[in-house]
Amino acid sequence: MLIPKRVKRRKQHRGRMTGAAHKGNTVAYGEYGLVAEECAWITSNQIEAARVAMTRFIKRGGQVWIDIFPHKPITKKPAETRMGSGKGSVEYWAAVVKPGRVMFEMAGIDEESAREAMRLASHKLPVKCKFVKKADLEGGND
Repeated sequence: MLIPKRVKRRKQHRGRMTGAAHKGNTVAYGEYGLVAEECAWITSNQIEAARVAMTRFIKRGGQVWIDIFPHKPITKKPAETRMGSGKGSVEYWAAVVKPGRVMFEMAGIDEESAREAMRLASHKLPVKCKFVKKADLEGGND
């Protein structure tokens, strides 16, 4: 599970998830990518589940990169607790993902295997995803 080693502040405001991704929207390391089409908080457990699904399918062939990291602490108050008395304790960590964000990248395997591995990973995530190739994204930006 991914969590930050240390943070400046323990708790954060929830914030808004409007707009599209301005950074992390290109395939930087690999040949293929998995791009988010919706906004969401993706938890560290979901990231790990998607990673395991991909690496199991490709049977340790090729390379996988995770381009998102859960920096956001999500707090929750205990069940049956009265209102007030401050903010709850940190339950889990999440990555804020906006449309257009490349979440996972892959290289070193054929396109058909990469597409299937990414499909399996997308079922573990709470957002609609699409499979992209590096050449497609580079052509779209020019």
